[in-house]
Amino acid sequence: MAEADAPSGTELPGRIHKLADVDEEKARRIAEHDLQGSRKQTYSGLVLVWLSFQATGVIYGDIGTSPLYVYSSTFSSQPSWDDLVGSLSIIIWALTLIVTVKYCFIVLHADDDGQGGTFALYSLLTRYTHISHRDPKELAVGLKRHHTNDLKAGGKSLREVLEHSKACQFALQFVGVLGVSMVMADGVLTPAQSVLGAIQGIQVANPDLGTSAIVGISCAILVVLFLIQPLGTSKIGTTFAPIVTVWLLFNLCCGIYNLSVHDHSVLKAFSPHFAFAYLVRNGREGWKSLGGLLLAFTGVEAMFADLGAFSKRAVQISWLCLAYPCLLFAYAGQAAYISADETQTAFTNPFFNTVPPGSFYFGMVIAVLAAVVASQAMITSTFQLLTQIMRLSYFPHIKVVHTSETFHEQVYMPLANWLLMIGTVIVTAVYNNTTSLGNAYGVCVITVTFITTCMVSLVAILVWRLPVYMVLPVWLFFGALDGAFLSSVFEKVPDGAWFTLMLAFILSSVFTLWRFGKETQWRAESLDQLSPTSLDDTGSGTSSALSGLSTVPGLGIFFDKAGNPAHVPPCFAHFVAKFAVRPAVVVFFHMRPLPVPSVAADERYVVTRMPALASCYSVTLRHGYADDVLQPGMARHLVAHMELALSRTRHDAAELETLRAASASQTVYVLGKEAMRIRPTGAGTNRAWGFPRALL
Repeated sequence: MAEADAPSGTELPGRIHKLADVDEEKARRIAEHDLQGSRKQTYSGLVLVWLSFQATGVIYGDIGTSPLYVYSSTFSSQPSWDDLVGSLSIIIWALTLIVTVKYCFIVLHADDDGQGGTFALYSLLTRYTHISHRDPKELAVGLKRHHTNDLKAGGKSLREVLEHSKACQFALQFVGVLGVSMVMADGVLTPAQSVLGAIQGIQVANPDLGTSAIVGISCAILVVLFLIQPLGTSKIGTTFAPIVTVWLLFNLCCGIYNLSVHDHSVLKAFSPHFAFAYLVRNGREGWKSLGGLLLAFTGVEAMFADLGAFSKRAVQISWLCLAYPCLLFAYAGQAAYISADETQTAFTNPFFNTVPPGSFYFGMVIAVLAAVVASQAMITSTFQLLTQIMRLSYFPHIKVVHTSETFHEQVYMPLANWLLMIGTVIVTAVYNNTTSLGNAYGVCVITVTFITTCMVSLVAILVWRLPVYMVLPVWLFFGALDGAFLSSVFEKVPDGAWFTLMLAFILSSVFTLWRFGKETQWRAESLDQLSPTSLDDTGSGTSSALSGLSTVPGLGIFFDKAGNPAHVPPCFAHFVAKFAVRPAVVVFFHMRPLPVPSVAADERYVVTRMPALASCYSVTLRHGYADDVLQPGMARHLVAHMELALSRTRHDAAELETLRAASASQTVYVLGKEAMRIRPTGAGTNRAWGFPRALL
């Protein structure tokens, strides 16, 4: 069959999927791929090395700068050798068990299509169990729910309880949202804690430096940090990575030096016996000191929350090959110096007081730079988590800027960035020192790790289909470990931790209420939904909602938000009900954003016929986040694509003439409650372009 040319004078950006049966099936497969295809990117070779380098600069700045303040936050007076080694043993095994074993080897495997964080865990569970109402835009996304017989006995019972208990569903939803809120609250405190910890080190060289000067310098640095966020995660990570790498290696060298010169016997702390002996010997005071020692792994939640911006292998490589060994030597070296310190004041500023002779000023400069970088981990986490909750309708959509065409999930959010900056500066000014900030700081970290432990256990049973008898002992072990730290930090609630808890609960309430409103909206909209067959006016002899309607000349383009072929757009149903007419040619127009920079021009438009409605078509515009598709003349391109599709099929000459006549007569755009902004093209034009908007 010969193919007709495109209408003259119209430049087509891509080919059309034909309306023949084979192309209807192809369009269906394309839609399934768009909605169910994996978003996860995989990397290898030099790209993986580069990404691991970036991850070092973004993720490990936070946990990497903890040596600035852990010992000073734990002890109020010179510790004995036994207490010093006992606390070092707790630090070593916390980094080993919580960070390395739990997060690096277990939690990172529980990603939701490449995304991390507690809300990604909840999202993953909703795709394997019926525990949440679904956005109409996602109805075409198939559940991956395992067959009942494929689950172990304990998994069957657990899933049945979750799917039939509204209380359990709400609790699981709120816990997932609370974890996100805790990380965001942490994002307000982390920059203040890290930068203040570094700037306070200047007092070692200049004791006359007052608190107001330290706070002022810290606030200025923080403002600069937030001003550079529009550069994007990739550029910032590549810039910051050398700083964090030098910082970690400097700590490694300091640790080796102090161990060799002062007291290498502290290496006995690698035996867990000293950790247990410390807790038994000190009783309640030892338990309370866990609230200071947990600062050694603050930032661990960023390993999982920032997973979407990097990858599992990149996070693992950068931790195991660089951050982990450097931190072990850093804490051991500080303990060696403090143990032999005759002034008995080294613990008050553990990093600056323990650097080798002649390296103080270099250490001060690199510490300040590393502390600035440390803030990036939680800033990036906030951006990543906000994209997740917006995608699942827990927060109104705000502007999202994709900052890399290579790494698709690296984003920047202007509004969130400026709000975070304001909050961080206020917190820095109010708390003004790391000791008081530390009281507010640790509660978020350990609460998120405990929530993560519980939710990953559910994932192991319901998604990975592991037997309960394998999951339960692991959950009990890590739950007890997290619980010991968690119980200690709640002692700090009256001393400042109340602030982060209050902030997290406020955010959780906002997210939950927004989702409740969206679910109410979806239920209301579902009452107005009509299937194409209920509007059948093709002459089949059955009564329809279009019976008795007048047909007016012209083309009607109705915005289809959901893109669900099982229902017509609500704005079309309201239009025909209100005006009792229908356009001669009807187009249901759906824009489908894809998680890629750009969609090839020859794969951008998908045109199909709505068989139940005469002269009615569904057009899907597939686009990436870097594609500029809303331009003047887009409607002309749309009609041209339809003309080309009709001209390529047999027995459609009458339809083609009907479309051309309708387009030449008039065009009506009906967007419902949606709005589009059309970007003007051409230099020097001041004309504002846009679709007329009909509110129905």
